[in-house]
Amino acid sequence: MSMTHLETRLIPARFQPVLEAIAQASVALSDRIRRGGEMAQGAATADAAAEALFTAALRGAGVRWLSTPRQPAPQVLQPDGALAMALDPLEGAPGIEADIPAGTIFAIFAAADTGQAADTGAASFLRPARDMLAAGYVLHGPRCCLVVSCGQGTQVHVLDPESRRFALAHARVALPPTAPEFAIDAANYRHWARPVRAYVDDCMAGTEGPRAREFSMRWTSSLVAEAHRILMRGGIFLDPAIARPGGDRGRLRLLHQAAPIAFLIEQAGGRATDGALPLLDAPIPALDARSPLVFGSADKVERVAGYHDLPEAEVSALFGHRGLFRA
Repeated sequence: MSMTHLETRLIPARFQPVLEAIAQASVALSDRIRRGGEMAQGAATADAAAEALFTAALRGAGVRWLSTPRQPAPQVLQPDGALAMALDPLEGAPGIEADIPAGTIFAIFAAADTGQAADTGAASFLRPARDMLAAGYVLHGPRCCLVVSCGQGTQVHVLDPESRRFALAHARVALPPTAPEFAIDAANYRHWARPVRAYVDDCMAGTEGPRAREFSMRWTSSLVAEAHRILMRGGIFLDPAIARPGGDRGRLRLLHQAAPIAFLIEQAGGRATDGALPLLDAPIPALDARSPLVFGSADKVERVAGYHDLPEAEVSALFGHRGLFRA
């Protein structure tokens, strides 16, 4: 019997082959990251090596179409496959040389049957984000973790380096409802919209501000590392639109990054928006479309959305005048 790399007893049968393939490639990728080699030769080389690993593993796993950020159009892996996968093989690759955790992000859709001989596969992905059937990420950090949701809660699997198998650690993880932490790249402060600045100002004001408590600010260059910390500890992540060329629609890829993270967070009881509106309610207009992303504990995400509804005079005022958001 061939070796399995993932405990699948709580995973629906239709997803078991594709998630086993993800686990298999992730074990190999984790080994390569630890050894260095091409993974320490720059982000482009590491991205290409990771993509090759996952593409090879996914052949024969039921995936008809595979879309990755490096490819301009989806590629056919299995013509009779029933699934379509959007995959970011190595998000955070530039941080590997500094030992910052990197990640793999994926979203699974039903392969669309267009009936067209010249089907390019795009129709499988250019649809409402809520059409996602499953999503997940793999965190390549001090522990290698595979986090996945097939629409019935979010599971956490942890890699045992001796057995080379992901064992189920949390059958249905629940995002902690509150934590005094927020993650945002403060270097872009001057480029944020006023509601975002107001929210951060109120957090930074600590016990003297309307939140009446001290907050800690976090930020790494790895989306998966931030998502995993928030999934385990609570808090909020903000990657808002910024007022400079190329930043008005956000930094993150909607299909390959933002939407699958939003799916996982919602399945764990959290919320995810584009700053104001639920992110999964948005259609995916293009394979390379970008989006702002705010996710985390439900109360915090809803509070950020509320700042967008404040009158301009109140958003522009000093934190002490925003009585609506006290504590």
